[in-house]
Amino acid sequence: MFPLLTLAYKLLVNDRAKFTALTVGLTFSVFLMVLVTSMFVGIMQRASATVLNTGAPMWVMDPAVTTVANSIPMPDYVLDAVRSMNGVRYAVPLYSGGGLVKLDTGTYQSVTVLGLDDTTLFGRPYLLEGKIEDLYADDAFIVVRDTEFTKLNNPKLGATFEINDHRGVVVGIAEVPVSSLFGIPTLYTTYRRAIEDIPSARFTLTYVLVQPKNAAAVPEILRQVHELGYRALTAQGFRSQITSFYIYQTGVGTNILIMTIVSFLVGLSISGQTFYTFILENLERFGALKAIGARSYELISIILFQAVLTGLTGYGLGVGLCALVIALAKLRLPDYAAMLTYLNLGLAFMMVLIIAGVSGYVGVRKVIRVEPFDVFRS
Repeated sequence: MFPLLTLAYKLLVNDRAKFTALTVGLTFSVFLMVLVTSMFVGIMQRASATVLNTGAPMWVMDPAVTTVANSIPMPDYVLDAVRSMNGVRYAVPLYSGGGLVKLDTGTYQSVTVLGLDDTTLFGRPYLLEGKIEDLYADDAFIVVRDTEFTKLNNPKLGATFEINDHRGVVVGIAEVPVSSLFGIPTLYTTYRRAIEDIPSARFTLTYVLVQPKNAAAVPEILRQVHELGYRALTAQGFRSQITSFYIYQTGVGTNILIMTIVSFLVGLSISGQTFYTFILENLERFGALKAIGARSYELISIILFQAVLTGLTGYGLGVGLCALVIALAKLRLPDYAAMLTYLNLGLAFMMVLIIAGVSGYVGVRKVIRVEPFDVFRS
């Protein structure tokens, strides 16, 4: 079998024009598929930034909430009710809302304000500068240093600003694992200060963050919260709900799906047509192999080897090109949201295998039907 595969390799690479056309077509097809799905993964991760950055195992919210940014306030008794439930180790409030900051330059900037529990400060970010205890000082805020940090004029410790006609002082500079999606800077403060400084409706409790006693207590907590008339979700469940919202209730999922299918069809059409032309040009050689005793399964092995080799070469080059483009884009565009994961790499690999299989099938049908007599007669 090894001599046959060596022959298959030489037949493939000796026709440099066809081999290059096959490789380039598959490379750009894989590049587009991986790039588009990577952008989708990056967008979904940023859409769940608050969930990831807070690190709470369970979230209690109004049943109408669809995303973490679409918060609906709840009455304060929900917090007390959750704290008294079986299986709950502790529960703390979280405020999430929008504010308008007036900078010392006179410009205004929208911000997201997260109000942490005054007692525990659960969900606080990692501080690069300052002390977490300073958050209890008058008018204290922590600013997140992410891709939106410059929109606040790169504030230093002690910098002041106005937020909804209230004075604010930067007491800490923090970093978080994931930046926000919508290009809005993030501020942290205490829950009490958040509800005092940010205009709100009658209710102010946005979410209840729950720490269950153990994993076995999660289903019971879900049931009790449901009976209370509200919804409880694990962190992963909340992220899945956010992803489902963007896929099915916005145009993001549809657009990503269409672009992925188009990329797949482009790769399939280019590779299929080019590989079929390659088979036609080498039909005499396959007929000669058949005449000297090569069996059908050996010819099939040659064609499948060529198809798989071309597919894997295009896959490797496409993934490498995509990784390079993403890295360069992030260097120039800090807000660029794209992320390579095993999921989109695996999806692209499966599609490449399908492309290679279809291309190989097209070639196999032609070669199996060839008769040595017809080849030598011509």
